[in-house]
Amino acid sequence: MKIKDESLVRAMRDFFQIYLPRQRCCSENTVSSYRYAVNLFLDYMREERSVTLLGMGMDDINRDTVNGFLEWLSDSRGNSPGTCNQRLMALKSFARYLGLNDFSMTAVYAETCLVPVRKQPAKTVSFLSEPALKELLKQPDTGKPTGQRNQFFMILMYDTAARCQEVLDIRLGDFRLDAVSPYVYLKGKGNKIRTVPLMDATVRHLQLYLSLFHPDGHAHPENYLFYTVTHKQRHQMSTDTVETFMKKYGESARSGCKDIPERVHPHQMRHTRAIHLYRNGMPLALLSDFLGHASIETTRIYAYADTEMKRNAIEKSSPSIPDGDDVPTWDISDENTLRRLAGLK
Repeated sequence: MKIKDESLVRAMRDFFQIYLPRQRCCSENTVSSYRYAVNLFLDYMREERSVTLLGMGMDDINRDTVNGFLEWLSDSRGNSPGTCNQRLMALKSFARYLGLNDFSMTAVYAETCLVPVRKQPAKTVSFLSEPALKELLKQPDTGKPTGQRNQFFMILMYDTAARCQEVLDIRLGDFRLDAVSPYVYLKGKGNKIRTVPLMDATVRHLQLYLSLFHPDGHAHPENYLFYTVTHKQRHQMSTDTVETFMKKYGESARSGCKDIPERVHPHQMRHTRAIHLYRNGMPLALLSDFLGHASIETTRIYAYADTEMKRNAIEKSSPSIPDGDDVPTWDISDENTLRRLAGLK
């Protein structure tokens, strides 16, 4: 089967392999995020419009298809407005690249620019109460290796307040356990490196985990800390794996703790740690540095979200208010191969 528009495939390949990493100097995570967004768009075109990459042309990237894509993300995949806007930004970046390289393609960019970003609700964070966190961490069956791994992953993510991908990117050589105060190097957004201290309990869990999953110790410092095995080959563990087991543990923990949110996801561990540290007196400036935020303004969301601290402060300053008890209450037919050629895999 002949490819309808080879220039589109070549443009995708150059966008992901040259433009983003070399000319824009984007981080690996940014490139991966953009690649994921374009792959999702191709999935939408195939599933909803019966148009594969083989039969796609430049004119298929237009206001109608992009709007439909955003609706699909929202309705079929349950994505938030913020996530939809991230995917839209990736498509607009690709469309802009098309226009920069071929003036006749500026119409494609103009079409995508007509798609407005989605209005987002007021910023808030979803986090776990201390009882909910304890209940969640009890769910893995630590009598099994995978249960031991999953429990430690959640413990490490909470202790370091790291993003899920930051934990997945940790290699054995990133730990400094022989220091007076053990710590780990984390690679954040923009490839910025920060050092994060490890609590004693976390170090003990780490040592147990290493004895099970890395019995040769630090002989291979380049190896990923967390991995899965496919066809006897180790691969870096994926975010999908983490999301799957956390969702499962959240559902099982809900029966034992009413504080467990309806949806439990990896980023809640970062939010939870941040809220707990803020409640225990860590200043926002220090919390911002600990989380690896570029600006303290980003960290202020935890101050806005912590209604318990606000309520306690109000109660302490209003002792005379009554309790109110009485008030009611190319020629390639294989889609996957073609996506690899386009730099999408």
